[in-house]
Amino acid sequence: MAKMTAAEAAVLVMEKEGVHVAFGVPGAAINPLYAALRKRDSIRHILARHVEGASHMAEGFTRAAAGNIGVCIGTSGPAGTDMITGLYAAHADSVPILCITGQAPRARLYKEDFQAVDIESIARPVTKWSVTVREPALVPQVFQQAFHLMRSSRPGPVLIDLPLDVQLAQIEFDAETYAPLPAYKPAATRAQVEKALRMMNESARPVLTAGGGIINADASALLVEFAELTGVPVIPTLMGWGSIPDDHPQMAGMAGLQTSHRYGNATLLASDFVLGIGNRWANRHTGSVDVFTKDRTFVHIDIEPTQIGRVFGPDFGIVSDAKAALALLVEVAREWKADGRLADRSDWLHACQERKRTLLRRSDYDSVPVHPLRVYHEMDAYFGRDVRYVASIGLSQIAAAQFLHVHHPRHWINCGQAGPLGWTIPAALGVRVADPDADIVAISGDYDFQFLIEELAVAAQFKLPYIHVLVNNAYLGLIRQAQRNFEMDYCVQLSFENVNAPELEGYGVDHVAVVEGLGCKAIRVFRPDDIVPAFERARELMRQYAVPVVVEVILERVTNIAMGTEIDALNEFNDVLTVE
Repeated sequence: MAKMTAAEAAVLVMEKEGVHVAFGVPGAAINPLYAALRKRDSIRHILARHVEGASHMAEGFTRAAAGNIGVCIGTSGPAGTDMITGLYAAHADSVPILCITGQAPRARLYKEDFQAVDIESIARPVTKWSVTVREPALVPQVFQQAFHLMRSSRPGPVLIDLPLDVQLAQIEFDAETYAPLPAYKPAATRAQVEKALRMMNESARPVLTAGGGIINADASALLVEFAELTGVPVIPTLMGWGSIPDDHPQMAGMAGLQTSHRYGNATLLASDFVLGIGNRWANRHTGSVDVFTKDRTFVHIDIEPTQIGRVFGPDFGIVSDAKAALALLVEVAREWKADGRLADRSDWLHACQERKRTLLRRSDYDSVPVHPLRVYHEMDAYFGRDVRYVASIGLSQIAAAQFLHVHHPRHWINCGQAGPLGWTIPAALGVRVADPDADIVAISGDYDFQFLIEELAVAAQFKLPYIHVLVNNAYLGLIRQAQRNFEMDYCVQLSFENVNAPELEGYGVDHVAVVEGLGCKAIRVFRPDDIVPAFERARELMRQYAVPVVVEVILERVTNIAMGTEIDALNEFNDVLTVE
């Protein structure tokens, strides 16, 4: 067998597992791996400006296409701890990424060596597996196991920590005969599927809840086919948005406390049966369990056994990969339809469609400063069906989910459970690396935008263009809105008089100057009628310079966005429309 360093073997395994790009920041303790990357020259490397940014780039890369696994690399000590937020975000949303860190030599572990930290223990709660490799000969098998674990059952991240002397050690490794391990995916049985379909068939007003597991399993087409066969409307979760096109007759809207539609909540409340597939009953989707489950029967299908019953006990649970379950559901539904056994859902579906047509929110405001809902109104009209949206957290994300439309899986790329500020820019870059031709539009509030703004320099250096819509109210808007319950407006204002930009009239940071200083382009908009011309100009600049173009819209300082603590008691702070 060929002799090589353990670091070279690690690179060969990554090649065999389909890795062709990595995001990271080199350092002394990880330099042997970088030497192997340079020698092989098979994996493109994107140099991040912050190691947390590299981890979010890896997650964006994974989310952009089925089968992708993003890789992020950092040195010892703070590089690993910086990536913990990225690992947490990926773990929370079942996204596989591989984090590789350097480490002090084995003889220096636990001796307070420079930048030596027990990253294996620190990362364990937010990974599927976290391991410090202490024997060089184990390196190929550890990397093989990492990819096997990331792809098996509920997907998620892995951290591999490589001591410096382990990376440098000579080992024998036969790369030519290497083969990835097959992923383990539990599958529903026919008896389970028949019982679930029978329970749904006996209900009067069933809905399907489509979670992010459907998108992870690349099963959106099967979901649509099953919905069409049975006539049952679909309520996607935020992570499952795009699994059925928004304009499909059976897309009944999203339900929840924040990222929801009036018609989606109304349909959920009118239902008597819910079949959840690949979802986790997150509290921002359900509100209180008592309200959400009242007078409803639940069937829950999920790939992770411990997810079933975690929030509430369903009437029937099935442990299964979403694709395997949906393939069998479609098969049985076809048979039942041919036999005339499927219930007629036309009246129920028509009622859902009427709610979708009539229970709306207004977004065409023409005030100055710009009302935030007008921004999403213009985005939805301008960017069309095939755009990929990237967003993280805050009022900008909530309003985007309420007013934009998504028509394809993986075209709404959003950190759901963790919601780290700063995620949007690096995630958008990861999406761009994964899909060089996509129409990518990111959405941020001003605080999210400022968290990892330095990653725009990465986009300029590596020519990773996209459009970033920055809605600026110089506030921590979501926290300000939450503080209303405490009758305060405390430590959430980002406004100040910028002595270098008096034209901002107290809005603080001159984002245009910062963005352009980082090598990108920016346009500032003060009036609603100038939003679309700014989008058009942004497209021209993006084509001309191949860098991100930021469209900053100066908003009115205070706008409250619809939300509440129960799905039957949302506060509508802006105008609602009831269409006749």
